[in-house]
Amino acid sequence: MPELPEVETVRRGLQRNVVGRKILKVEVWRERTVRRTSREALIDGLTGVRITAVARRGKYLVFDLDSRQKMMIHLRMSGRLIVAKPGATRPAHTHVVLHLASADADKAESELWFVDPRTFGEVVVFDPDEIETQMPDLARLGVDPLVDEVSPEILRRLFKNRRGNLKALLLNQHVVAGIGNIYADEILHRAKLRPDRLPGRLTIASLKRLHAAMIEVLNNAVQAGGSTLKDTQYVDLEGQSGSFQEAHRVYGRGGMRCLSCGKGRILMTQVAGRTTCYCSKCQH
Repeated sequence: MPELPEVETVRRGLQRNVVGRKILKVEVWRERTVRRTSREALIDGLTGVRITAVARRGKYLVFDLDSRQKMMIHLRMSGRLIVAKPGATRPAHTHVVLHLASADADKAESELWFVDPRTFGEVVVFDPDEIETQMPDLARLGVDPLVDEVSPEILRRLFKNRRGNLKALLLNQHVVAGIGNIYADEILHRAKLRPDRLPGRLTIASLKRLHAAMIEVLNNAVQAGGSTLKDTQYVDLEGQSGSFQEAHRVYGRGGMRCLSCGKGRILMTQVAGRTTCYCSKCQH
């Protein structure tokens, strides 16, 4: 699943390519992609409106429209957004197509494709004044490490009296929005913390390491265009793969020697119901 760095990479591509564009026409080829409302609701809500900004919260993309409504896109497991020229051959599983005008004309200049082989992703238009009822999952997201003010002290307050282990808390989107399995493992490794630590018992020194690792890993991953793994569909808006997978120190390296300490081997286990990789020598 694309995580915060991959979604932020896509957002930056959207900022360059679609902001200011008018949506001339909308095609919906798979009802499941618009299951939160309907095919008609998406077409009616987007046709003739202009995209004025694109934001990101956690793993959600949120488009500002000049109609005062918003469009939300979530890539989920295998969703991709691709910008292409009109008439280009569309890949299989292209479920939504937006025909975009040039910035100063009403002639179609490009298309924005939503491609999703596994069909878990979605596209929806909603009223921001009704976000609590129309988009409750978006409204209830936790802090976004690259959007909101986050500090060791804020993490301490968020973690206080929380049950479960540290990795499960990092994966909880109601606490910290945007981090998934890849970046939870990488952040914890760089912070030298075991994934099964009790979050409420972390010292301020540990929280400072965790905060620094979180910001460093996520920013570095964004700069690298995210991580593209062999078993994922992720590419950016122009169809390019990310390269941060080349900097992974633990994720996907079970049984290999630790790149940080050079002594331990990366252990692979189940934590919070997810395959988890860590070094028992480095992480305490």
